[in-house]
Amino acid sequence: MSPLNVIILAAGKGTRMYSNKPKVLHALAGKPLVQHVLDCALTLQPEQICMVYGHGGEAVPQALQQYGAKFVMQEPQLGTGHAVQQAMPLLQDESRTLILYGDVPLIQHSTLHQMQQAGEGLVLLTVNLDNPSGYGRIVRNIEGDVQCIVEQKDAVPEQLAIKEVNTGIMLVPTARLREWLGKLSNNNAQGEYYLTDIVAMAVQQGVAVHTVQPSQGWEVEGINNKMQLATLERVWQKEVAARLMAQGVTLFDPARVDVRGELVCGRDVEIDVGCIFEGKVTLGDGVKVSAYSIIRNATIAQGTQIAPYTHIDNSEVGADCHIGPYARLRPGTKLHDHAHVGNFVEIKNSEIGQGSKANHLSYIGDSTVGSRVNIGAGTITCNYDGANKFRTIIEDDAFIGSDTQLVAPVTIGKGATIGAGSTITKDTPAGELTLSRSKQLTIAGWQRPIKGKK
Repeated sequence: MSPLNVIILAAGKGTRMYSNKPKVLHALAGKPLVQHVLDCALTLQPEQICMVYGHGGEAVPQALQQYGAKFVMQEPQLGTGHAVQQAMPLLQDESRTLILYGDVPLIQHSTLHQMQQAGEGLVLLTVNLDNPSGYGRIVRNIEGDVQCIVEQKDAVPEQLAIKEVNTGIMLVPTARLREWLGKLSNNNAQGEYYLTDIVAMAVQQGVAVHTVQPSQGWEVEGINNKMQLATLERVWQKEVAARLMAQGVTLFDPARVDVRGELVCGRDVEIDVGCIFEGKVTLGDGVKVSAYSIIRNATIAQGTQIAPYTHIDNSEVGADCHIGPYARLRPGTKLHDHAHVGNFVEIKNSEIGQGSKANHLSYIGDSTVGSRVNIGAGTITCNYDGANKFRTIIEDDAFIGSDTQLVAPVTIGKGATIGAGSTITKDTPAGELTLSRSKQLTIAGWQRPIKGKK
């Protein structure tokens, strides 16, 4: 099979998005539209990917530079044929070129692979629509062979009645593409160079024209405005939910779960309504995620229970932990097995040992907490002096009383007890009770302030 090039057209202005951001950088399922297209193209293992950009200047190549694609700018923008011409100097003739669109984000590998297998010559991806308005029509002869593509504004009434339309996605021998692009004219209603005109040229030269249709219509839906973006988002989320349930995941309401990245689930996973998963998330066997939790780039081991309204970000959670409700695990958090993190507890860049508990209203930042530690309500690790961060170490079996401030850097010894209401600024010995409180006083005759009259 000939080497494959991919051209992604991403120069559209996106006027109807009413945004300063290039249209192809708007997000669907948590990543830019054009990134979906790039990811799919990469599964084909092409020799190279060329992206034609325009609106938004360097924002598009800057956002996607890690992919190794080659970027060419289309200025001025004179139609799809003109856009493809900009990439041709980068392509070798001994290849085939697949043309994709940065605002058609959900094209699937299986469909593109089918196009590769359709035969030599020109391969078009077409679809039948009940309402084909706005699309170029596929005109066939009486034998059913493709003759040309006629754009909506150039079509006569009998052509407008055709239901089969052009998606714009095509696979073309590169040498032929170069030749045909050189013959394009802008003598049409739009005054543009239509890429679709190459189909009639192929027919005139006796080049075979094959057609393939996607297995799902949503694969070729383009996005031109925020309503279409929202609609396709829901279509995709429904598809993701169906895949999860087919794998055995229990979704309490498939219409109220959002996956904005990759979600990998073990057996007997349950997910309640309103949950959002971003980046790469792995849920082990028997994990239960309760309502309105948000989990981003995290691994949750088997048997862990996540109560409602919990936020977990770039963290690792061990087996059989209990988290939430209203808990927040910030980046760099690692919970070992059987740890408990309760309501309104925030943990950042810290390791919590096996069986340790912080059940209420605490902040644990830049800390290493051993096993079987109990952290009382209202405990704060004071890790920041206004300029630098410092670490707190709490060794195994320590007990931290409620409303305690641990001023880092500080170490709480193994089995130590810290009395409630203490501010600890020095290391405390293992196995001993340490506390720091001022003497309790009663001030006789003291009167509460009262509100003055307005």
